[in-house]
Amino acid sequence: MAVLGVQLVVTLLTATLMHRLAPHCSFARWLLCNGSLFRYKHPSEEELRALAGKQRPRGRRERWANGYSEEKTLCVPRDAPFQLETCPLTAVDALVLRFFLEYQWFVDFAVYSGGVYLFTEAYYYVLGPARETNIAVFWCLLTIAFSLKVFLTVTRLYFGAEQDGERSVCLTFAFVFLLLAMLVQAVPEETLELGLEPGLASVTQNLEPLLKSQGWDWVLPLVKLAIHVGLAILGSTLGAFLTFPGLRLAQTHRDALTMSEDRPMLQFLLHTSFLSPLFILWLWTKPIARNFLHQAPIGGTPVSLLSDSAFDSLRLWVLVALCLLRLAVTRPHLQAYLCLAKVRVEQLRREAGCIEACEIQRRVVRVYCYLTVVSLQYLTPVILTLNCTLLLKTLGGYSWGLGPALPLSPVLAAARDGPVGPKEDEAQQAVARITGALGGLLTPLFLRGTLAFLVWWTAACQLLSSLFGLYFHQHLAGS
Repeated sequence: MAVLGVQLVVTLLTATLMHRLAPHCSFARWLLCNGSLFRYKHPSEEELRALAGKQRPRGRRERWANGYSEEKTLCVPRDAPFQLETCPLTAVDALVLRFFLEYQWFVDFAVYSGGVYLFTEAYYYVLGPARETNIAVFWCLLTIAFSLKVFLTVTRLYFGAEQDGERSVCLTFAFVFLLLAMLVQAVPEETLELGLEPGLASVTQNLEPLLKSQGWDWVLPLVKLAIHVGLAILGSTLGAFLTFPGLRLAQTHRDALTMSEDRPMLQFLLHTSFLSPLFILWLWTKPIARNFLHQAPIGGTPVSLLSDSAFDSLRLWVLVALCLLRLAVTRPHLQAYLCLAKVRVEQLRREAGCIEACEIQRRVVRVYCYLTVVSLQYLTPVILTLNCTLLLKTLGGYSWGLGPALPLSPVLAAARDGPVGPKEDEAQQAVARITGALGGLLTPLFLRGTLAFLVWWTAACQLLSSLFGLYFHQHLAGS
């Protein structure tokens, strides 16, 4: 209680609830298995035999009498008129899915992390403790780390496949996004106000006295270069991670629109959700976002609609709203994916010749078994963007517009203290130097620029990959 106070108690309580309630109450399991999603069941072997006009030999003696000792592989015509039955997706069915436990744990952890963040925001808003470490920052950082781990796990599936087509696509997009990440960092702040230039300037200003006192002033240009190269590599990695989620999103978006032809409101939400990355890119384009709202041409004279602080708060609210919107249309996308089983069977019927019965069953089952991977591909970018937004608000010194901004972290404040006293031993002096270096590097302006770059870049990667996916599925997939 003396170190973190109420926040430590809430953290321990949240961890206990997450562990105890997972078998009984899970948002991730409810999202898939509440009965609104249905899957297609593959036709049984008896049904396929009946359509092919073949009967299963009852025993070994009957097989010998028919002239063969071993049962041959059952082949049926591709245009056989079998029907696919549907059944609601249940928790028992989901337990056999690949990565289901990882999916459930990750999504539930993100939900509990959001709950801790909401409590912390209310706690700081009501009481306003000045010297307590904001523990919600660590929850958001853990969620971001787990998001990257999920991306890595899913992307490894494509690198471990027998065919190297997926691997080549990932590497190609990684190289393209590496070039784009370097170009984005060269865009001036007057056009794209990510805050990277003010962030690097604050790092230089804080580290320069410390490095000069140690005779390491030559390291400063290398630090700036390392930051630029690190952001470019991070952008390339994120681009590779988001390639196949974007391609999958384009496919499920098209199918979801087709399935909701008689529901115009749902189609509007689907279109808005698909274009949400474009709105995020617009929020950081200064001439058409901040400048337009700051000096809006109304009646021939420029009128200031929003102040700078109000625009920053509005941008945070829009980011959260867009993430929640994409979360709200999760089920239409997942149902559109499950309906791929029927689409593949219809494509099979347009082909000539025969096919093995087990291959028909495999094509139907493969769609269902891949459901949790598709769910992770859809939800992980949303969770990553939302937690980067929450960190941008807290570590960047922004406000929700409902009250004053939260005080800076005590770690950053301690890094700005004066030099170490001569009476302290060498270990304390070394710790003080390291803390000072970290405090000079992790300034609020630098964190603001880095997190804004992550949010903007994640949206850019999603937009480019999903637009390419639309073009691919509309013009190239059928050719």
